[in-house]
Amino acid sequence: MVNGSSGGAAWEVEKLVMGAPSIRVSGGYCFDDVQLFDGVELEIVAGQWTCLLGASGVGKSTILRLILGLETGGEFLGEIVTSDGLDLTGRVSYMAQSDLLLPWLNVVDNVVLGTRLRGEDVDMARAETLIERIGLSEHRAKFPNELSGGMRQRVALGRTLMEERPIMLLDEPFSALDASTRADMQELAFEMLRGKTVLLVTHDPAEAARLGHKIVVLSASEARVWDVPETVAIRDVNGAEVVDCQAGLLAHLRGTGK
Repeated sequence: MVNGSSGGAAWEVEKLVMGAPSIRVSGGYCFDDVQLFDGVELEIVAGQWTCLLGASGVGKSTILRLILGLETGGEFLGEIVTSDGLDLTGRVSYMAQSDLLLPWLNVVDNVVLGTRLRGEDVDMARAETLIERIGLSEHRAKFPNELSGGMRQRVALGRTLMEERPIMLLDEPFSALDASTRADMQELAFEMLRGKTVLLVTHDPAEAARLGHKIVVLSASEARVWDVPETVAIRDVNGAEVVDCQAGLLAHLRGTGK
């Protein structure tokens, strides 16, 4: 795996937004001699939300871990490159599927964990505002074992949003939330991550249709770019174009569409 510049005139002139680069992942990955995907070309657009869907086990979360440089247990043959030619180290924030909250820390301390681990001054005003906006002010002193699964996921989201990184990798960040809260947290994340390069892994076609500037469906042989609604993200979940996009994605994922 290589982090750097890929060359090519089109790639070099790629527009950057607020210092957030595009990322290109190309190649194949196998695990226990099983090829999850091969020949994939995935471009994560600078300063926008790229939504990645696909069947379970096709390698969506693996791609996040490859970008992060984390151990995956398999073999990746390909490259990961940035449009600005700079290394990704220190520029990426990641929210995993599991909340990874530290059980001995309360809500506030879990939200500011990254800042404290780096030995930086904590912006408590910002942390308290975030906790209020994720709807947990009344629970700020509680520990993870005192919270529901949806509350824990909101704490993890708050911790991620505290990070001022140009690249955000989100793995099913809204999956444990009820429909109303999910919509609220989507809107909060979209607002706070404006101008950042975001890769969102999701199993929810409606979520992709609502949030995505770009939608990609991953399979064993390709990363297929799906047509997004012409309306501007973040979109009305009940809008006709969003509903059509959602229906088309669902049919494709079920093998009954184009």
